[in-house]
Amino acid sequence: MEKQAESYWGGIVKSMGLVFGDIGTSPIYTLTVIFALTKPTEANVFGILSLIVWTLIILVTVEYAWLAMSLGRKGEGGTIVLKEILIRLLKPGRQIGFVVFLSYIGVSLLLGDGVITPAISILSAVEGLLLIPGLESMHQGTLILIASLIAVFLFIFQFKGTDKVAGAFGPLMVLWFSALTVSGLISIAGFPQIIAAVSPHHALGFFRDNGLSAFFVLSEVILCATGGEALYADMGHLGRRPIVRAWYFVFFALVINYLGQGAFVLHHQDAKNVLFGMVQGQSSLLYIPFLILTVMATIIASQALISGVFSIVYQGITTRIMPLMKVDYTSSHLKSQIYIGSVNWFLLVLVIFIMLIFQKSENLAAAYGLAVTGTMTITGVMMTIIFAHTTKKWKVPIAALVTAVDVVFLVSNLNKLPHGGYWSIILASVPFATILVWTKGQRALYRALKPLDMETFLISYEQIYAKGKNITGTGLFFTREWNVIPPYVVHCIIRSNIIYERNIFISILRSDEPFGLSSELKTGFGPGLDAFEITAGYMEVIDIEALLKQHKIMEKVIFYGIEDIATLNPVWRVFSVIKKLTPNFVQFNKLPASKLQGVVTRVEM
Repeated sequence: MEKQAESYWGGIVKSMGLVFGDIGTSPIYTLTVIFALTKPTEANVFGILSLIVWTLIILVTVEYAWLAMSLGRKGEGGTIVLKEILIRLLKPGRQIGFVVFLSYIGVSLLLGDGVITPAISILSAVEGLLLIPGLESMHQGTLILIASLIAVFLFIFQFKGTDKVAGAFGPLMVLWFSALTVSGLISIAGFPQIIAAVSPHHALGFFRDNGLSAFFVLSEVILCATGGEALYADMGHLGRRPIVRAWYFVFFALVINYLGQGAFVLHHQDAKNVLFGMVQGQSSLLYIPFLILTVMATIIASQALISGVFSIVYQGITTRIMPLMKVDYTSSHLKSQIYIGSVNWFLLVLVIFIMLIFQKSENLAAAYGLAVTGTMTITGVMMTIIFAHTTKKWKVPIAALVTAVDVVFLVSNLNKLPHGGYWSIILASVPFATILVWTKGQRALYRALKPLDMETFLISYEQIYAKGKNITGTGLFFTREWNVIPPYVVHCIIRSNIIYERNIFISILRSDEPFGLSSELKTGFGPGLDAFEITAGYMEVIDIEALLKQHKIMEKVIFYGIEDIATLNPVWRVFSVIKKLTPNFVQFNKLPASKLQGVVTRVEM
């Protein structure tokens, strides 16, 4: 019983560290940004707090904790998982094309978000230094420098893996949420009437009194729910139950803190930074420890997002929608703990670049929200289609209603486009364009290569093998599928007569489940010709050498194909450049360099 209780609380603490950093740090800037644009009259404060509470209930609790998290595959969540579920449910045709396109946009928006979140979180925490006596006149450039150094520190340590640091993350975030709750309760004690703001009639009254401008305030209110999508995206790290349990604690802490901030604003209408002002007003002695805790919480929030970006990119690589990249595995037991160096450094450069462009966290808030509401809307649409095609049809009206709320938030965020919101689009367009060029390029390349079928290949193969001039030992040939023979194999075996006593075609198939690994040796396709097929989940790490040894395959040489693309088409030229820049298939799978032999095939595209 004790052990069960320990794992119950342990799961909650871990979830707080790995999943709730982003949404947990939004109280640092949400109300500060809203009241920089809206007069903090009593009606406005009550209306906005009501909007915040109901946004957290509808967009996070209902959409993610209840609906999305009931749709997992082997415990994994995220946009790519929704796509895999839908591909199984829908008939081939336009519907699937639409779903695949939606999932590409969703993935790209999440990756773009991976740049803005660390920038706004770290910058807003560092700006709390301005409330320390003697540092009020600190130059904004100095603040950006401090924020940039924190970002550099964070990204430099990524290669060690979050597994090592995750142990410390949970307790720190528990401390952070406790601090939010306590400071909120102290503030509420001074003005208990603020609790009435939870009632939805204040939100409706706010719309009635402010009309169209209330609609645009929604684009700032959404800041309170940024990071809500992490509940679903990070489901594979910890499982559904601990995340949902932890969310109820986090929800309570956030609501109490927002209500406390509301009470503080009513009595200090000129406050520059609401959360920091409230804490400093309660205890100037505890303010600096609180500020240090804030910086740590924002580092943890950024960390969770960076880990999420690595997971999305890895899913993209193994489901063949993204080019191969060098991946390092930082944990021997946690399969989802990975490090992708090229993505890590690219993210760091972009985070510092965004800080330099926007200068202040409130300017960044003007660009923040578009990607998040876009992702939430796409999740809503995909969930509604899934529920409509399964036995849970009673969930369709709820999912449709939530999606409608997502759309309202998305439309309200469109007014951010001229104020820097276009950066969300620019940042998301890089992965989106890469995905489109890569997926279309791979298909066109496969068609241009004109692979042979097994029967045609065997006619020539058997004649050459029968001559008896075969090389001793075993030769491995990588193919996409064992029964489809790529041109480089034809070039090697048929044209160049490189034929071994034993020739094995090796292929790797990725299943649409996250984990699971099996291998099968199929023998007797022709004299001295076998096939070795590996089937693995899309989050699975494969040790090809170990699998070959299990089947007693001692290869002498491993052949693989390299395509030299000749083209005048500008899109295929871009595809060709991406292909040259990324590691090829054998480098990705870390095979012994001494045995590798690349065979170049020139392809007209």
